[in-house]
This record gives sequence, C-alpha cells and structure tokens, in this order.
Amino acid sequence: MAVHLREQEAEEPVLEVRNVSKRFGHVQALDDVSLKVYRGDIVGLLGDNGAGKSTLIKIIAGNHQCDEGQVFLEGKRVNFSSPAEARAAGIETVYQQSPVCTNATVYENFFIGREPVKSFLGVKTLDVPKMRDDTRKILDDIGVSMPSIDVEMGILSGGQRQAALLGRFLHWGGKIALLDEPFAALGVAESRNALKMVREVSKKGLPIILITHNIEYALQVINKFVILRHGNVVGSGKAQDVTMQDLVATITGAIHLND
Repeated sequence: MAVHLREQEAEEPVLEVRNVSKRFGHVQALDDVSLKVYRGDIVGLLGDNGAGKSTLIKIIAGNHQCDEGQVFLEGKRVNFSSPAEARAAGIETVYQQSPVCTNATVYENFFIGREPVKSFLGVKTLDVPKMRDDTRKILDDIGVSMPSIDVEMGILSGGQRQAALLGRFLHWGGKIALLDEPFAALGVAESRNALKMVREVSKKGLPIILITHNIEYALQVINKFVILRHGNVVGSGKAQDVTMQDLVATITGAIHLND
C-alpha cells in the first residue's frame, strides 16, 4: 500500500536518521545527515562514488556506528553493534551478491533457521509441503517468477536471488529493506523484473531505501530522493517534482535541490 506524502506527516517514520556524522581518520564521510522513511516509501539514495551512501547504509545496517547523531526504528533509538543485530530488529540489506546457500533449494533458503516441523507418532520431521506452499505464495504475491522453487539457489540469476531474499524478508516481518545497487550486472529484461518486484514489495507496505547509480531506473520506482555529495545532503524531495537531468546536475554539483 503506497502512502501519500501528505498523509505521512501525521505518521511516525519507520526509519529516521537524525543529524548523523561519521569520520574515518581525517576523512569526513558523513556530515549532519538526516532522512525519514515512511511505510510504503521507496527512497532513492543517490550520489557519486565516495558521496557517503555506503557509509550511511552501513550505519543503518549495523556495520558501523555513527560518531554523532541518532538512528530511530519505529520511534525507538537504536544503536546496532552488528548486521545480525540490525537484521533481528527488522532491517535487511540486499546486495547484488548477497550470501545464500547455493546448494540448497529456493524454499530451503526461504526457511533457513525457521524450518517448520510436523510430528507423526512422536517423530518430528520437516514440514516440506508447508515450506514449498508458503514460498510459492509469497513469491506469487510480489509478482516474482522463478523457474521452480525446487531448484538450487546457485543456478538462479542475480535478480532471482534478490527476489527470493526480499520475499523471505517480507514474509518474516521485515520492517525496512536496503537495496544496494540491485540493478548492477543485470540485463535489460531482468532489470525490468527487478523494478516490478520493488514496486510490488512496496505495495505491501515494506519501505525501501534504494541505492543505485542508475537514475533512469530509480525514477521508475522511487517516490522520494536524497542526494549525498562529499558526505552532505545536497538534495532531497519528491521524485515527481524533478527530472533525471535535475538529479544528475545535483549529483555533479551543478545545482542544489531541496524540498
């Protein structure tokens, strides 16, 4: 369910980054960065190499801790010490090469660590039919096409692996997804499928931060944007109010955009 920006003003953001700064030695990677992400948002986090995008995402995902500022998840301040801690709280980062069990099937990857069991005559066994049915249903719900949920993850394309990971995250009650360069190394047809997947997942209410260099693809799905340059926010606003040329000019420093 996409949420209109005007309605969001009365809502609590799912994720809020407030005045976050980060230094690595003498390098100021982030300087007083703030953003809010609401239910149903797809926020494009844009910027050139070295702009600070990866540092910000790693702070949200628990890889780094900020030197100054605060991060809030559903109104509660968080300070994750590891990606596992952030994931347990409901924050998932999906990379182009996210780790999976390549020799396990799609449905087995879907239920890793949460396998349902059934009991017959006191003997407990995996409830494989439930695993297969639940996996097929959630992938169908978000419009993901797979050769089969019985194939090994290792033979799937990068886009299909991303779809399976995002579907799994949505199924288990994830609160926000961070998609880091999801279109990198994807062909045209697979990129179209990935864009469709992002839209469908957002309709389910899962907010997404989309990190990408592909401005054309970003504008097909995002409703908001935040642009970083040299660790500073130099542009933010509604995607409907800008053109690709505006965004590129802001990324390169030719103009400054703020809502």
